[in-house]
Amino acid sequence: MTTPPLNAKRAGVSLTQDAIRRLSKNLTAMISFAVLVVVVGLAVLTPLLPLQPPDRDLTAQMFAEPTAERLFEKTFNFDPQVNAVARERLPAALEKRGVRQAELKSLLADAKRTPEAESQSRRNLRQAEAAIVALEQRAYASVGYPHLGPLSRWMVRTRHALFGEWQLASVCGRDKLGRDLLSRIFWGARVSLIVGVVATLVSLAIGVTWGSVAGYVGGSVDNLMMRIVDVLYSVPFVFLVIFLISILSEDRVKDALAGYGIDRITIFYFVVGAIYWLTMARVVRGQVVSLRNEPFIEAARSIGVSQTAIIFRHIVPNLLSIVVVYLTLTIPRVILFEAFLSFLGLGVEPPDVSWGLLANEGIQVITPIKIYWWLILFPSLAIGVTLFALNFLGDAIRDAFDPRLKGR
Repeated sequence: MTTPPLNAKRAGVSLTQDAIRRLSKNLTAMISFAVLVVVVGLAVLTPLLPLQPPDRDLTAQMFAEPTAERLFEKTFNFDPQVNAVARERLPAALEKRGVRQAELKSLLADAKRTPEAESQSRRNLRQAEAAIVALEQRAYASVGYPHLGPLSRWMVRTRHALFGEWQLASVCGRDKLGRDLLSRIFWGARVSLIVGVVATLVSLAIGVTWGSVAGYVGGSVDNLMMRIVDVLYSVPFVFLVIFLISILSEDRVKDALAGYGIDRITIFYFVVGAIYWLTMARVVRGQVVSLRNEPFIEAARSIGVSQTAIIFRHIVPNLLSIVVVYLTLTIPRVILFEAFLSFLGLGVEPPDVSWGLLANEGIQVITPIKIYWWLILFPSLAIGVTLFALNFLGDAIRDAFDPRLKGR
């Protein structure tokens, strides 16, 4: 019997290793994608799940340890009748808000108005709006829910219709106020994921626009725009976030933004996005410089296509692969940055909850007497699993789009 040549053996081993490597990459990407689908799905459907309300504090059960003695308990005391009574009082509250709005509009038109009168009128309007919110949220706040939008309120009512008074027990333990940790992890996922997606999209829009214009125009405009990027790179992100949030949280600015339905958490989304576009601008600028003299760009110029149309209709679509890869790799960075800021007390504030805020609360209760391990373990697992899945999926997408990596 003849022995196969050594080169043939090596070739066979190499092919086997390549097959295993490709299979492991595909398997990792599929698992990561499945994990993300589950995390996002559970976060979106959180109000519909039979979880305990996240702000329901039970002082008698402070720092209760995780238990598996019972999985469900019949303690969800939601009363739809409270909602019906609130709806009856809502028209009067809406009418009062209309009167306050008319008073403020009339005062702003008066050239002789005083700052004190304007401030008082704005306070009256805020009180009228707060009364409307209190009526809309009364049935939900009474059982321990935070401020809910119309869709979330409908999901809570549907959850009550489906499960009645049944809800999950404290399988992950309770915090220092007796609030269910599992429920707060689910509700925190909603904030953390929204921060990641919205802030990344904001940074994407700014970075792609800035980098495309700088790379296509070139010359002194390119130099000026990229030097601005260099200067912003030298500014610590934490200080920049504190500065922007301080300005946007000033009473007059906050009142003006509140008139458009923009609250602090929304401001936080856009502030984080507004400081994460620098790397994308540099990457896009480099790609646009290599594309602006391509034959299809010259053809567009020759037939009189405007520069704006060339940038956004011909150049930017050719950057789709880079944009998608950057999107998947930036979302985990933004989520981690939000968790870091909330951990320091600079990001999401109570009564809102995020994974970073939960980690901060867990660190605060580490004492020499006793370590409440569940307050650190479960939020950290939620953050870690999500970030790992996002990073693995981002690497797989990068490998799929980058032709230089296809043969590796």
